[in-house]
Amino acid sequence: MNLLRDAARLILKLFGWKLLDMPLLPARAVVIAYPHTSNWDFPVTLLALAALPYRAQWVGKDTMFRGLLGPIMRMLGGVAVNRRERTGFVERVANEFRRRENFHLIMATEGTRRLQAGWKSGFYRIARAAGVPVIMAVVDYGKREVGLLSCLSLSGDEAADMAAIAACYGGRTGYHPENASPIRLL
Repeated sequence: MNLLRDAARLILKLFGWKLLDMPLLPARAVVIAYPHTSNWDFPVTLLALAALPYRAQWVGKDTMFRGLLGPIMRMLGGVAVNRRERTGFVERVANEFRRRENFHLIMATEGTRRLQAGWKSGFYRIARAAGVPVIMAVVDYGKREVGLLSCLSLSGDEAADMAAIAACYGGRTGYHPENASPIRLL
């Protein structure tokens, strides 16, 4: 496992990326990824996951899990979500958090790489239902930094929580900055 971690760190370094890590991580957390503006976010994120000293799963649209890619995506830690219809995903994931002692789930808050009016609220509802904090993660192309920024226990005051999250992401830029959605819940 250390060989994979070392190789991932070397690749990130060779491509000019600085890896950001937090010294103390909660055992369970929803990890939000912002901004998500390019397909390049995925391989950079996978490298960062391999380089960091903990395991996490990530949420992706169910179409990524079809055919031959399905087993590969699941092996890489992927969890499929059907965004076209209500499937009880929030409660299922909240139950998974309650069941496990250690669980980190990465979610792209915008739900797409295109500009949206704001963020999907699933991450917020899952964290509140499961009683777990939110870790802010970033792939910042401007600073060439990837990894974990900060941890926040949500208060339930959406405006205050989103303001704290926005402050954490201040000055961070995606590959296509014009596609970064405003930090507010839809």
